[in-house]
Amino acid sequence: MTSKIKIFLILLIINNSFLLNSQQYNDDLGPDFHKKKRSEFREKMPNNSVAIFFTSPVMKRSNDTNFMYHQNPNFYYLTGWREPHGVLVIYSNQQEDKKGKYYEQLFIRERNEYREMWDGKRLGIEGARKMGFDRVHLRSAFIETELDFSNFDYVLHNELRDDVRDNTNDIYDLFDLQIKFEKLLSDRSNNKNDNELIDNKKLSINTKTLNDLMKSLRQTKDNEEIELLKKAVKISAFAQVEVMKAIHNEMTEREVQGIHEYIYRKYGAAHQGYNSIVGSGGNSCVLHYVTNDNNNIKDQLILMDVGAEYRGYTADVTRTIPVNGKFSNEQKEIYNLVYLAQEEGIRMSKIGNSFTDINRASYKIISEGLISLGIINNVREASKYFPHGVSHHIGLDVHDPGDRILSENMVITVEPGIYIPSGSDCDPKWWNIGVRIEDDILITNDGPINLSSDAPRKIEVIEELMKQKSPLGEFKLPIIN
Repeated sequence: MTSKIKIFLILLIINNSFLLNSQQYNDDLGPDFHKKKRSEFREKMPNNSVAIFFTSPVMKRSNDTNFMYHQNPNFYYLTGWREPHGVLVIYSNQQEDKKGKYYEQLFIRERNEYREMWDGKRLGIEGARKMGFDRVHLRSAFIETELDFSNFDYVLHNELRDDVRDNTNDIYDLFDLQIKFEKLLSDRSNNKNDNELIDNKKLSINTKTLNDLMKSLRQTKDNEEIELLKKAVKISAFAQVEVMKAIHNEMTEREVQGIHEYIYRKYGAAHQGYNSIVGSGGNSCVLHYVTNDNNNIKDQLILMDVGAEYRGYTADVTRTIPVNGKFSNEQKEIYNLVYLAQEEGIRMSKIGNSFTDINRASYKIISEGLISLGIINNVREASKYFPHGVSHHIGLDVHDPGDRILSENMVITVEPGIYIPSGSDCDPKWWNIGVRIEDDILITNDGPINLSSDAPRKIEVIEELMKQKSPLGEFKLPIIN
């Protein structure tokens, strides 16, 4: 073992030991953050406009069970509110009524002692006020009060979802809130005379502007957001390290997935940011393989594209390793090619550069490398084995909205890959080798910062780390017949 590798592993152990002793976090984004974001959004709105945001629907899994609720990221970003069946209304210009002046209204579901016994506590109006809202109403008010949008030049909203189910026992659920909103839009148009509808080009029901405004806000992260992303990435990287130590030939894809997701929860990440991709052998060549049901991973390469969601912010980290702890010669050739492409992609992740610059830099290395290995004959053929882009934004969504031109405090991925499925038009020795290496990169004035560097990428460091033991690799349970 070289001295550099020894130093890296020692620092890795010290770093992860620190993380191990820092499991309890109290770092949710506070009311001031969300209030600031509402103010920034309002400043970007067209004059004399109103914006309407709905919460995410409750999604049914089967029969009378639901999926775990996940808030509309835009709604959460602007409010911090995690409960369903709500509406946020923001006005570009100050409004006034008998109670005074205001710029925003929040409509939420009511407290309900019986439902809270079954489903958990609801925050109610008092809880919303503690989160920085002065004008809070029960959701029934959105339906029963005749809001008037007819005097606004722009009504900004997202496309209404068509997968919202109607709970007939709840006359104020999201389905009914959306129906009411559609009626308000219809009334708005009907209240305009024909000449106004023809002549006033500003008069519009606008979905594109809202998306553009939210993208302009969410694409660059505040310091608080960066800290949450760093934690999500750190947890994800530590899970990759622990899997490298724990994995062995008798494991299954699902067991490997389980180690990742156990570690997420151990360190306070309640969810994974997306369905975990854990593919061995030929499954590593399926870009979004989420079945994870191969029970025989012996001596294969395994690709693990996984990410913890921490306080709503998701990491996206991919490592590809040999299950038996040693890369074959063919695996090394492909892996090193992807590694070099990623290194160049990270180097190009600078302010003013674009996703296209990163893609081209990575594609050039991979295409030339595949030609030199005799796998393809010309540059254009590289897309058969490298069929995807290299970068996307991360944040509240694993594919966060954002521009393709990089600016300070964006957080992006750099993730080149090569996938050679069985039956490909090349020497069979390359078949069933799928490699992707993905890191989360913070864009700064001083250059790119790799937030996921705790998880090693170099072959010699990975192989040395895989010689270590993990209690998660030795964990034994009784056999169930």
